[in-house]
Amino acid sequence: MTLIGRSRARGVETLCLDAPERRNALSAALVGELADALTDAGEDTGVRAVVLTHTGNTFSAGADLRDPPAPEALVGLLRGIVELPKPVLARVTGHVRAGGLGLLAACDVAVASRAATFAFTEVRIGVAPAVISLPLLPRTEPRALARYYLTGERLDTAEAARIGLLTAAGDDVDEVLAPILDGLRRSAPEALAETKRLLTARVLETFDRDAADMTALSARLFASAHAREGMTAFLERRDPEWVV
Repeated sequence: MTLIGRSRARGVETLCLDAPERRNALSAALVGELADALTDAGEDTGVRAVVLTHTGNTFSAGADLRDPPAPEALVGLLRGIVELPKPVLARVTGHVRAGGLGLLAACDVAVASRAATFAFTEVRIGVAPAVISLPLLPRTEPRALARYYLTGERLDTAEAARIGLLTAAGDDVDEVLAPILDGLRRSAPEALAETKRLLTARVLETFDRDAADMTALSARLFASAHAREGMTAFLERRDPEWVV
């Protein structure tokens, strides 16, 4: 079964997360297929930019608890988005949770419809937003991120834009995207690649410095007793034992 839809129009490659029955959770299979699709787009001279979008009412619910990707695979996917020599834009018309926010942060531009919501829910199942911090920490307002990392509270699009998770939001996400895509189509490919390299240098420094530590932290926490309880409680639709 194909988990990533592909289409192209006027030099823009659209990659669509297409596992709505699992809320586009980041399974090992989906992460691998998306990484391959991004590599293909990066190597294709006919592609000027990539739009990452989704089917269903959820952009991504984060890691698939039944088939989670290896932390190294998630690091590779996020770095692949950051390093791709073409702009990557997130087009969001639904909800984004946990690891899905790592995808958003790795993209160069992220736009959403006003109906979208966002939350770092890792702490509520006994883990931490470790790997996704690699693109998030350099691009997001620190004090706000501390609050939302620690509490798992839900954000609306206005707050997400204020703290740097989103570039823009609107009632019609395609209207918001239209002038951005027009600008990219008018830009020279080599100039786009070099400009993206300039913009992502600090993010890639974070990957170089912290990826090994974040991978180890993620693996340790996912193997912990708290994570087992948190994930079991989530799947059983009950509160975990630590809720007071």
